Amino acid sequence: MESSVMPGCERELWFWCITHDKTDDPLVQRLFKGLQAGRRASLAESITLVETSHPKKKLQARQLLTQVLQQAKKIGSIHGAKALSLRLGISGPPGAGKSTFIENFGKFLTKQGHKVAVLAVDPSSVTTGGSLLGDKTRMPELSCDMNAYIRPSPSRGHLGGVTRSTNEAIVLCEAAGFNVIIVETIGVGQSEISVSDMVDLFALLIPPGGGDELQGLKRGIMEMSDLIVVNKSDGDLVPAARRMQYEYVSALKYIRPKNKNWSTPVKRISSVTGEGIPELWNLMQKHRKIMEDCGEFVNRRKTQQQAWLWSHLKDSLVSAFITAPGMKEKISMMEIKVRDGILSPGDAADILLQHHIDELKLKSQMH
Repeated sequence: MESSVMPGCERELWFWCITHDKTDDPLVQRLFKGLQAGRRASLAESITLVETSHPKKKLQARQLLTQVLQQAKKIGSIHGAKALSLRLGISGPPGAGKSTFIENFGKFLTKQGHKVAVLAVDPSSVTTGGSLLGDKTRMPELSCDMNAYIRPSPSRGHLGGVTRSTNEAIVLCEAAGFNVIIVETIGVGQSEISVSDMVDLFALLIPPGGGDELQGLKRGIMEMSDLIVVNKSDGDLVPAARRMQYEYVSALKYIRPKNKNWSTPVKRISSVTGEGIPELWNLMQKHRKIMEDCGEFVNRRKTQQQAWLWSHLKDSLVSAFITAPGMKEKISMMEIKVRDGILSPGDAADILLQHHIDELKLKSQMH
């Protein structure tokens, strides 16, 4: 039976994908071998592949991800949770010094023998859809480190600055041998739940001072934070950084801990002088050990995968709905009625959805 929710060319490619050997695509095999060998060019090309919206390339991306996940499962079954990388989420208000912190923290880790991948999600250009800030220019020294890999990705309008493909990019970085993955997001807000659902430890980076404008951040963002870092604790800002640290320690007393086995600490550091960074890394390792010992580390990964299943499902359903035959014209008509006040947005959505369901039923009966 022909599906009416998938465009013709993509439907044929999908059918080809499920009826052919998924390991025979030359591009997929070349990229998979390149990832296993730790080639940075293969990693860059693989991430570009999973970010594409081209139907055929999307199928190749799925094949590649399937092989990568199968390989990761084999390694995990042999070595357990110790074989898993550490995924870190870094967020904070503009001016908190996120890029400076990540550069210096990344250099500290590579000197210790770690391989660090930074997925820095940039705001998107409205006209081109490309990244505006360019994290490789904001992290010049780390971008030259052969044990580090920086990938600036345009947010493409996604809330929280976390693109749909970020989760897949993390998996690909791990396949290429990077054992510390840092996801830097745009600003702060309720939508930061997105990055919290793909990392093992979520850290909120804040500048000293701030005052009233930081009050609104406390409840939502602090509830999902595993670690709060007061940055720029150097020079004349040390007293202000201490006050900010005490303020957040006090505020945390009135917030239920994210995990019963871990109380969110507040750490003062200086990204410029490096003061506090070794202790911060020790805290992160302590968090991992506690989470591993109580079984939360692996369970959190499984829960996150389930959350992203629903996120992808919602995106796919919306895309299939909008691209269904004749739907664009009907949506345009409903938009006019909503703008003119003839229909409420909720009623218009219900009418469109019911029309789509009726169309599917009719086509099903015809076949």
